[in-house]
Amino acid sequence: MKIRSLLALALLVGTTFPRAAAPTIAIDASSPAGKVSPLLNGLMTEEINHAYDGGLYGELVRNRAFLDDAASPAHWSSVHGDGTAATIALDKGQPLNAVIGTSLRVDVTQASAGHAAGAANEGYWGIPVRPNTRYRASFFAKVAPGFTGTIAAAIESEDGKTTYATGRVSGLTQTWKPYELTLMTTKAEPTAKARLVLTVDRPGTIWFSLVSLFPPTYRNQANGFRPDLLQMLIDMRPKFLRFPGGNYLEGDQIVDRFEWKKTLGPLSERPGHMAPWGYRSTDGLGLHEFLLWAENMNAEPVLAVYAGYSLKGAYVKPGPDLEPYVQDALDEIEYVTGPPSSKWGSLRAKAGHPAPFKLTYVEVGNEDFFDKSGSYDQRFAQFNTAIKARYSNLQVISTVGFEHPENQRVRSLTPEVVDEHYYRTVDAFLKAARGQYDKYDRKGPKIFVGEWGAYETQFEPWNPRSRGEAPTPNMRAAIGDAAWMTEMERNSDLVIMNCYAPLLVNVNPGARQWRPNLIGYDALRVYGSPSYHAIKLFATHVGDEILKASATDTDVLVSVTRDSRSRTVYVKLVNPGNAAAPVQLELTGTTLRPTATALTLAADPQATNSIDAPERVVPVTSQVADVKPRFSYTVPANGIVVLALETR
Repeated sequence: MKIRSLLALALLVGTTFPRAAAPTIAIDASSPAGKVSPLLNGLMTEEINHAYDGGLYGELVRNRAFLDDAASPAHWSSVHGDGTAATIALDKGQPLNAVIGTSLRVDVTQASAGHAAGAANEGYWGIPVRPNTRYRASFFAKVAPGFTGTIAAAIESEDGKTTYATGRVSGLTQTWKPYELTLMTTKAEPTAKARLVLTVDRPGTIWFSLVSLFPPTYRNQANGFRPDLLQMLIDMRPKFLRFPGGNYLEGDQIVDRFEWKKTLGPLSERPGHMAPWGYRSTDGLGLHEFLLWAENMNAEPVLAVYAGYSLKGAYVKPGPDLEPYVQDALDEIEYVTGPPSSKWGSLRAKAGHPAPFKLTYVEVGNEDFFDKSGSYDQRFAQFNTAIKARYSNLQVISTVGFEHPENQRVRSLTPEVVDEHYYRTVDAFLKAARGQYDKYDRKGPKIFVGEWGAYETQFEPWNPRSRGEAPTPNMRAAIGDAAWMTEMERNSDLVIMNCYAPLLVNVNPGARQWRPNLIGYDALRVYGSPSYHAIKLFATHVGDEILKASATDTDVLVSVTRDSRSRTVYVKLVNPGNAAAPVQLELTGTTLRPTATALTLAADPQATNSIDAPERVVPVTSQVADVKPRFSYTVPANGIVVLALETR
């Protein structure tokens, strides 16, 4: 009662009370607290959510080798009507070769000039049409005796009423021959509601195999990448690419693993394989293409090698049984790094890349903590010994990190690097961001956070019920991601690499197996989630020196680095609260210029981007004036800020 009365009296007479000082974030710039790992920020990839086929890999024809379904020509249909008749069926009696053992038989029983019949492919949720664009179509074909006509290849609307581009091939024979032609669109409006059509204008039987359609690719690379998607990745300035996965490396069974040797050479020599997320992979994006992908981004490959364990529990016993798999890994490393005079290096040179690729890290397996046999300790040791004996310069990564039970860890030796994976709620990441790595031994092993991502809902990413939600995360998840990045960046002397997962998702119905994902796309469009923009902010504004920073009386999370060449200090601030957070920034040991740049990502926690609204949540750049050794700054609610402070 007395306190309440005194307050009322003070208000009545106009007395004011001193305002509480804003919380302080103290930054010591006098000397570095450690070195930022040069490979801190990178990318992880695997074939999930149609990330490769129908995504980054440029191929537009779905089920091009007719191997997706053993019973029917999935994603193909017959083209007939208006005085024409045709049927299609799989034919194992007319294989292209020993690798591609099924072809498509097209029986045209009625057709004439102006009334063609044949087969059509629907693509990956449509064939994208862009105006004034050159497409490269190719296929293998053969005909039954008596057929003397030509084959027309066209990009048409789904209803067949509009032709966007067309071409024709002749010289058909009764033996398999490859054909290639260019299809050029005109001033058509962009659309994904198109299909590839192969037709003839007279009766006959035609067999097709390995039907392909490529739009322009990044740098016009053959068998290359979708340019807009790859540019999104390049813009993140990743320092490494971890490939081929992920579960994609292991496969459900041993026979389904990523067999890198079967992904080399001409497409007609690549059989593809069943991927672990319910659909078949063409392996058009094979080992060599992964390496080119990394090179296109000016990133190092982080090569994951199959370690003798697959997802459904099958494993290879350590010792003699495992030796062929160890040798396979050594061969793979030779393909990546060997001179052109070596056996596998010569194949790389033959594929157009005589120079070896740079390789520093090799990961043995993926998430082998799921192996209930407990064999990973011995399997890892066998791989590690063999790799080190031949490639002493390489660092070998264990897939079993410190967060797993003691009985799952590698005991027979101390790994140089361990891979830790974290899929957590936002709240869990906010908690972990306040010192998870403080308890880790700085003597090692080093930490590779090879998969991580915040999810904002009650459904875990692997829960099928989560698939009913948006494919990419909202601003609240981006806050959790950014908070976790401050922890990794503050400890980047120990945490040498990190990469969010999954990277890509096709947003069409039926394409997705997991959420949330960093980048969404359909056949024509692409967008980055709020988390994409948060990660890009961190990755493109990082120095090489860690500066010590401490925050008192605030929920704002902070990490600070400095570029030793430009002397720019990067202060990352993450406010997980629903109210703006004023802070006092206090820098010692340096002299600041009076203006700074602020890059801010802030929005309602539920706000997000989508294929139809790709820039609802994006960073905003502004200038900060009156910058001093001690100055005030307000971090917006649900906000992520990067302050670039210039020093004298």
